[in-house]
Formats: sequence, structure tokens, C-alpha cells
Amino acid sequence: MAKARELRRRIRSVQSTRQITRTMEMVSTSKLKRAQDRVVGARPYAAALAEVMAELYAPELAEDFPLLRQPEGGKIRRAGLLLITSNRGLCGAFNANLIREGRRRIAELEGQGAAVDLHLVGKKGVNFFRFTKRKAVSTRIDIGDRPTATHAAELVEPLMQQFADGQLDAVDVVFAKFNSAVSTPPTTLRILPVAPPQVSGRTDRPFFILQPSAAAILERLLPLYVRNQVYRALVETAAAEHGARRTAMKNATDAAGDMLDILRRTYNRARQAQITQEIAEIVGGAEALQG
Repeated sequence: MAKARELRRRIRSVQSTRQITRTMEMVSTSKLKRAQDRVVGARPYAAALAEVMAELYAPELAEDFPLLRQPEGGKIRRAGLLLITSNRGLCGAFNANLIREGRRRIAELEGQGAAVDLHLVGKKGVNFFRFTKRKAVSTRIDIGDRPTATHAAELVEPLMQQFADGQLDAVDVVFAKFNSAVSTPPTTLRILPVAPPQVSGRTDRPFFILQPSAAAILERLLPLYVRNQVYRALVETAAAEHGARRTAMKNATDAAGDMLDILRRTYNRARQAQITQEIAEIVGGAEALQG
């Protein structure tokens, strides 16, 4: 049976660890609320942008805009993949799932005969592919968990330019889709070429008098739409990271509590055995003196 002194040290160690994980859980809960607000705040603009594009789009306009260009023959020769991970760990399998989805998408594209240009956001993804000696075209570790529209523009502008110049046939982004704090599945979204959004529930097409023309409006909206897609991927991944970290820290806190219960029971048994042994020694010594 473990000695009482050693058990006391282990109990103090687990208590300190539980205090740390509980604090991290509270911090993640606070950050998650703000991150959720950013996700919710980005949705109305994205919905309005998609609705306007759906109303303006016409098949005859597709030939005039490079961002709508489909690959020749439907075959992708070179694709860009933007993988978004976090800079920090202690969030369970969050980053591992994102990296797994990114590797799956890379293998799928390469299996179709396409070359893949890898663009990485977040230290976890950068470190993993550096370890596997997979070269990345670009890396960013300075965005953190409070992304802005400027960050999204910096990430996607070079990709849009390469796509417009014909250097890329498609661009995908892998991110964590934020459904709720406990549901953040890794998701692959194709952002280029732009697929004209469909407005559900509409059977008729309203008549508009446009000034400037639909083509001029689409020319401005298409880059905005792509940047908004990347911005939403960034904010949803940030919110998902906080949700995953909160869940991981809560699980760690609960596990520490269970371990403390076991250690305290073991300590009490060890202490009881030690006291019983001391009493037996005292009784034995008294009997020896009487003899």
C-alpha cells in the first residue's frame, strides 16, 4: 500500500491541476461567448450578400468574370488548399481532426491527378506539416483567435489573383464549422470557382432596374463574397476552438475530481493501516514490559 506521505503529495498535485483546468474552463467559456457573437454577427451580412448575388447572377454573365470560371473539361490540374488550425493546444482532438480532414482532401485531389498548393493558418498545422516535411506555399501564425476581415483579405487575395490568372483551377478551405459549442465538425468548402448561391423558397425572379449594371455590381460583389467566405471560416474555427477547449478542460476537471476521490480513499485506508500498526506496536511493547 502506498505510503501516506506520498499520497498526500499526489493529492496536492491533483488539486493544483484541477484548479488550473477549472480556471482554463472558465476563461474558455468567457472567450466562447465573444467568439459566438462574432459568428452570429457575420451571418446576416453573408446571407444578404448571397441573396443579392443569387438575384443578379445570370448564366450569360459567367464568361465575363474570372472568379466564376470553371476548369476546362471539369478537370482540376492545380488546386489551392487553405487549412485553418489553432495556435494553441489543450483542446482535445480539435486540431487533429482538422489536420486529418486536410490530409484527406489533399489525398483526394492528388488522387484525381491535381497538384496541391498548401496554405496553412495556425501553429498546429504548420508544425505538423513541417514535421512530415510537406512544403507549404504560405504560413500564417499571427492571426490568433480574433480574426478580422483584413486577415481574411490578406489570406485570399493572392489566391484570387492566381485563380484569375489561370494558375489555379480551384481553391478549397478546411475549417471547423461551428454548429454549437459541442458540434464543430471539420468541413471542406470550395470557395473558387464561385458557385452562384441559390435562394431557397423563391420560384419567381423579381424584375430590377439596376444602376450600374448587374455586371458592374457583380464585379464588386464577387471578391467581397470570397473574402466573406474566408472570414466566416476564420471566425467559426476560432469559436470552435474555444468550445473544444472548454469541453476538454471540463473533462479534465471532472477526471481530476474522480482521481481525488480515489486518492483520498486510498490515503484514508493507508492512514488507518498505519494507525492500526502503531497501536499494535504500542500494545506489544506494553505486554513485553509487563512480562
